[in-house]
Amino acid sequence: MKFEGIYTPAVTPLAADGSIDKAAFAAVLEHLIEQKVHGIIIGGSTGEYYAHTMDERFELSRYAKEVINGRLPLVVGTGAIRTEDSVALGAMAKEIGADAVLIGSPPYALPTEAENAAHALAVDKAAGLPAMLYNYPGRMSVMMGQEFFDTVFAASKNFVAIKESSGSTAQLHMLACRYPDLQLSCGWDDQALEFFAWGASSWVCAGSNFLPREHVALYEACVLEKNFDKGRKIMAAMMPFMDFLESGKFVQSIKYGCELAGLKTGGVRLPLQDLDAGQKAELADIIGRLKTEVAAAA
Repeated sequence: MKFEGIYTPAVTPLAADGSIDKAAFAAVLEHLIEQKVHGIIIGGSTGEYYAHTMDERFELSRYAKEVINGRLPLVVGTGAIRTEDSVALGAMAKEIGADAVLIGSPPYALPTEAENAAHALAVDKAAGLPAMLYNYPGRMSVMMGQEFFDTVFAASKNFVAIKESSGSTAQLHMLACRYPDLQLSCGWDDQALEFFAWGASSWVCAGSNFLPREHVALYEACVLEKNFDKGRKIMAAMMPFMDFLESGKFVQSIKYGCELAGLKTGGVRLPLQDLDAGQKAELADIIGRLKTEVAAAA
């Protein structure tokens, strides 16, 4: 499988009672398809998987498969504290006919690279699908390094891509130079330009839930047109938004952006809390300026 373009980690809308709003979730998926993103990820951090029960995750993935119905690639996230849960999610992804799985490191346990590799291989064995690795040490507290990569690549051909979210340019360089056959996907938004310069062909970006055209514009400028002067202008216009996201309340900001775009998303699950009025006003202003500036640059 080739990962090319913008892959959106979809938000999970909530009803007033905190349950998952399936109708609103379907509307989010239809919006992304209409806006021509290139793939959809279910059960990622932006989707608040960590706050869902296993039954909710199974049901949400099955429903996403039903709604998308082959119109876009569906990637199922398998992140969980317990390897057994990640394995069950991988098996479910295979059962429903997902196109790929997203495999990260289990948080909190602090596995060694060998242990982390064994975890990834266990999920891979259950899924038997193309896999995008997910290196996010800021959340998982462990880094996928050369020992990890050498182990999993020697054992399975299913590991075809990586969402690299360490924020380390040294890690980006190592991956591009040492593993040239591994498809790089940007997972650290303010480094998208650097990822594309180093050969990345996709970008997993939460902001594309409600700014799909702007994110696609950067991908097209850098990857399809090879016009990095244009790409820099688009990236510069997007930087205030990316800085806002990294200042805290990431998922809340994405959900509020969706609301501004006319999508119903509800609040967030505890322990997170919604943006306050001042934060909402600031974000709305940033988004308005971003759209104007990207339109002028593109």
